[in-house]
Amino acid sequence: MEKKIAEFKDLKVGKYVLIDNEPCRVLSTVHSKPGKHGGAKVRVDAIGIFDNQKRVIMGPVNQKVEIPIINKKTAQVLVAIKDNAQLMDMDTYETFELPIPEELKGKLSEGVSVLYLEFGSKRKILQLM
Repeated sequence: MEKKIAEFKDLKVGKYVLIDNEPCRVLSTVHSKPGKHGGAKVRVDAIGIFDNQKRVIMGPVNQKVEIPIINKKTAQVLVAIKDNAQLMDMDTYETFELPIPEELKGKLSEGVSVLYLEFGSKRKILQLM
């Protein structure tokens, strides 16, 4: 699992952040002004890439956060049966099985190329190529 370090103030909508060891896409950021007894704070609303759960994280603007490095790879569909597809990575020729997202059900067939995300041991089909 590759990751890099950034500060809260560097987070932007659409970028990624690691919350509870789960890579999440930032939905919104809210900056509060510095008060009489403290520095400015940031509230980040995000949604998990692999589990679609909403998460919130808060902290000072200069607090460090981890940014996951998510790999986008291509794979070819070998077999698509019901809710799962057997895929072969186009670079390593590794075969694996992933669930088919709702929006792609019925569209995957043998020989079609797809784009998928990979972070550590987690994978998810993103879209057709």
